[in-house]
Amino acid sequence: MTKEQHEFLKRINDYAEKVMADIDPQKTAISYQLEMLKPIMQEIADEQGKPLSDIFIEYMDLASENALEMENKLQESLKDIEDDDKKR
Repeated sequence: MTKEQHEFLKRINDYAEKVMADIDPQKTAISYQLEMLKPIMQEIADEQGKPLSDIFIEYMDLASENALEMENKLQESLKDIEDDDKKR
């Protein structure tokens, strides 16, 4: 992920933390969550001169990529712990 992509994702995620602080993402429809993010996505779309749909797609792609990176880091950490346990 490039620095610009990371900043893009962080900007939306920071906004999400503010406007959805009281929402349980596991119990809240994705469509509602995305509707809550629409203002920041529209702001970014306007700044970049892109359609809102392009910003939405980019966000979803980067969020998926970020989730995969986090999962890989977690798996690596767990592997390291297992390896340490085996050495004992």
